[in-house]
Amino acid sequence: MKQRFYPLDIFRGATVALMILVNNPGSWKHIYPPLDHAKWHGCTPTDLVFPFFLFAVGNSMAFVMPKLRQAGGSAFWKKTIRRTLLIFFIGLLLNWFPFIKYDAAGLLTAKTWNTIRIPGVLQRIAVCYFFASVIIYYFRTTKVFAMSALLLLLYWMFCIIWGKPGDLYSMQGWFGTGIDRLILGENHMYHGEGVAFDPEGIASTLPAIVQVIFGFLVGDYIIQKTKNSITSSPGKQHTGIYYPVIAHLFTIAMLFIFIGICWDTAFPLNKKIWTSSYVVYTSGLAIAVLAMIIQVVEIYRKKGAWGRFFDVFGKNPLFIFVLSGVWVRLYGLFRIEDGTNNGAPVYKGLGNWMYDHLFAPAFGNMNGSLLYAIFHVLIFWGIAWWLDKKKIYIRV
Repeated sequence: MKQRFYPLDIFRGATVALMILVNNPGSWKHIYPPLDHAKWHGCTPTDLVFPFFLFAVGNSMAFVMPKLRQAGGSAFWKKTIRRTLLIFFIGLLLNWFPFIKYDAAGLLTAKTWNTIRIPGVLQRIAVCYFFASVIIYYFRTTKVFAMSALLLLLYWMFCIIWGKPGDLYSMQGWFGTGIDRLILGENHMYHGEGVAFDPEGIASTLPAIVQVIFGFLVGDYIIQKTKNSITSSPGKQHTGIYYPVIAHLFTIAMLFIFIGICWDTAFPLNKKIWTSSYVVYTSGLAIAVLAMIIQVVEIYRKKGAWGRFFDVFGKNPLFIFVLSGVWVRLYGLFRIEDGTNNGAPVYKGLGNWMYDHLFAPAFGNMNGSLLYAIFHVLIFWGIAWWLDKKKIYIRV
């Protein structure tokens, strides 16, 4: 199936744009409130971005899996392993990049492997893609859904059995941190919380696999119900096909959201340990958003500038995301003298200097931080637009 499903390109592109937006505030001390993660339990708009992207990965798999099944097991394993290793390796290199840093004396030194974080966003995408692909390839839809439910329940059980009694879902009581410390080592974990704790660690990847599977199941359902329509440039004669599809998607979305909210009372919504309730809840919201996009695009025929804006991000999603990570990391290598401290010169990275001297003075701390992030979204939109104009699509 060589067709593209335009609403999915918009959905996927919007998640990439939002990932860039939330990852690049002008100041982490002055984040625009809706663009900040929940401190622990809970779910903010920012906490939807990563699960939405995993859901979109599953959607895309629905379009390529029929070809892989036709090509046979050898072709499936070759492509799946190759793509998994490539995405994981790119993520690892991105954590390591730019491979050098300034030491306390202001001299450039090499970043050693001993301090490099192993998990990350791309690494989680790679692992989830691999296991979801294997499950989807070898099992029928009903068994795939049953296995997904089982994985979510098993993860909940693991949290209860192996967690700290009376404190199952805290940063210190959650069982996954002990697994990460044992297998990865503290030096290779995230330390942004002040301790060795990784939000993309080993244990919490288990329920995240289900996020991809749910995306696949929804994508496969849409394909099966609309396979006679021209998804790349549908005409008005096809709009009637989408009415029952949208109705069913909204019904499923509301059911998932309801289950997630109910489950939250026993197994709290939490992105950082990727709880099962969080998977169901965010998948429900993803289904609802995708259904709304389908309704606007396929029923109301309202593509407009908003659709074209996000569409170009959706054409090269992984490349643009990686490029954004490389870009902002390079800022740290370009240091600008900015005042003194006890007579010694103080240097700031280019990104911090831009925020302190351009955005914050003009718009204030919080608004400046937001506009700094929007500025970077526009930079990468320009690159994505140029790639799309030149028909350059970088596949991984």
